[in-house]
Amino acid sequence: MKINQHFYSLVPNYLFADVAKKTNAFMAAHPEKEVLRLGIGDVTLPLAPVVVDAMQKGCEDLRHRETFKGYPEYEGYDFLRERIADYYQSFGVQVSPEEIFVSDGAKSDCGNIGDIFSQDNTVLIPDPVYPVYVDANIMAGRRIIYAPSGRNNHFLAMPDRNIHADIIYLCSPNNPTGAAYNAAQLKEWVDYALENDAIILYDAAYEAFIRDDLPRSIYCIEGARECAIELCSLSKTAGFTGVRCGYTVIPRTLQREGKSLHDLWYRRQATKFNGVSWAVQCAAAEVFSAEGQRQCRQNLDYYHENALMIAHALDELGIYYTGGKNSPYIWLECPARMTGWEFFDFLLEKAAVVGTPGDGFGHCGIGYFRLTSFNTHEKTAEAVERIQRVLG
Repeated sequence: MKINQHFYSLVPNYLFADVAKKTNAFMAAHPEKEVLRLGIGDVTLPLAPVVVDAMQKGCEDLRHRETFKGYPEYEGYDFLRERIADYYQSFGVQVSPEEIFVSDGAKSDCGNIGDIFSQDNTVLIPDPVYPVYVDANIMAGRRIIYAPSGRNNHFLAMPDRNIHADIIYLCSPNNPTGAAYNAAQLKEWVDYALENDAIILYDAAYEAFIRDDLPRSIYCIEGARECAIELCSLSKTAGFTGVRCGYTVIPRTLQREGKSLHDLWYRRQATKFNGVSWAVQCAAAEVFSAEGQRQCRQNLDYYHENALMIAHALDELGIYYTGGKNSPYIWLECPARMTGWEFFDFLLEKAAVVGTPGDGFGHCGIGYFRLTSFNTHEKTAEAVERIQRVLG
């Protein structure tokens, strides 16, 4: 028996595990201090009431023989897929219910979608980046190249026509930087993918946070249906981090080597995935109802107010940052030329505030730091006051 040698190429610990380890050690050493967490992007507000009602109804269905459900459909129940298709239509994008696959979240699909692609493909990933994109392809043994970003391009990496790639990961609004592509920038990526016969894996997990006139989907862009797969999640948009539900869109027209990628993904899911539970899909469908959208928007507005609170403090301190307006993430330049981990230790020791070092998101993240808006108004305000006190 031999172990997959590619696992030895991974960094020893997942970024957020290191953050938790350092935080827990500090809390054990200083039990008298209240640590305020603006690090891991987990939601704090409860699910929308209408969503909980739908989940409870779904559970009640399982109590009775006449409404009991067993294994779900691999691609999701029709009623949910139709609701998702209607949601796309609400911002002008045509997606057929048959092109939608319901899953247990975008993270899973981002890691698993590589099953339908050869290990010989070259993968292009913007830097800094959500670690799952990198780790999943290291595990698979693919060659990875990076598209750098920084202050010079406002952390929005753009294609280099001198470099060939087969698979391209994009995330907009971006995790970790909070930056979001406009239509012209996405068109450049779509054109690049078409020129290279490449596939874009477009992570739209934060599309519901967009407030400016920016694309909510890669399929807003002409040509994207011939080169892009879109992955989305209800984790942040509807608070489903503990419930787990998302969806992936693969157009019927999307083919490579004469094969339908839609059909290949269905075949993969039928073998390795048993679907999302009845109760969760009932809850997810209600997210896309008129009342569900209204209630979920209230939570998004709450987090947006937190983001603006953090952004305003950074403006007063004269610190460069991206994000905050169309994203729950604020990506800031560390003061005094500190690395991300140095600033992490500084904030933890001096202010008992936890964020995420940019160093853990790639080489271009060194010297940067991510804060999130997923906390209460009161704790966010207190964290902002502490940060201003130690940096002012």
